Amino acid sequence: MTADTTVGTGAWIRRFHPGPEGAPRLVCLPHAGGSASYFFPVSRQLATAADVLAVQYPGRQDRRHEPCIDSIPALADALAEELRPYGDRPLTLFGHSMGASLGFEVALRLEAAGVTVRHLFASGRRAPSTPRDERVHLRDDDGLIADIKRLSGTDAQVLGDDEIMRMILPAIRADYRAAETYRYTPGPPLSCPVTALTGDADPHVTDEEARAWQRHTTGPFELKVFAGGHFYLNSRAAEVISVIEKVLRG
Repeated sequence: MTADTTVGTGAWIRRFHPGPEGAPRLVCLPHAGGSASYFFPVSRQLATAADVLAVQYPGRQDRRHEPCIDSIPALADALAEELRPYGDRPLTLFGHSMGASLGFEVALRLEAAGVTVRHLFASGRRAPSTPRDERVHLRDDDGLIADIKRLSGTDAQVLGDDEIMRMILPAIRADYRAAETYRYTPGPPLSCPVTALTGDADPHVTDEEARAWQRHTTGPFELKVFAGGHFYLNSRAAEVISVIEKVLRG
């Protein structure tokens, strides 16, 4: 689905299915190399319960001719500004992998600006205060592709098409650089509730690293562990959507 089939959004936001009037608003932030369309099934599933907004980063799909942003703080600055007009209702943020780090930084900026953040779902990502020294973004193209295949988050048909892979690699590399070079700057925590979600076989997140999200909010915290790896949510989508829907309806 392309931008011209969405409703009432700009370059950064995709609204695939307009939610009911006054419905809770859910903002979905993709993983490194991901795009707004990754959350099309979530939008479809929650169409009667929420106004789902999927974020489209620069440098991919219909924004492929725009320069990529390879910094989490810079992405957060831009996205928080784009989301402020949607703050007429409380915002629930769901970010996976890089999107979780970005969601946290966006939530900090929104709360500081007086926008109510109802909830942050941090999926497939260790807490900001638990960094690792990762340098996949410095590998050559083959090395980067190997890591993408290892995590099993990209469509097999895309992985098998060398031309497509070479076309999207700049965006993937920029996202990896943003995620791997991100370092949390200590400051006031969030006030909204935070739910961390993780796969029990995710090589990028231990239970301890996921539980450390509790340090970053003064609100309630919950940890949800699912069977699966880094992209556990591909096979556990119904369970994940159920967790989100419970918060939205609550």
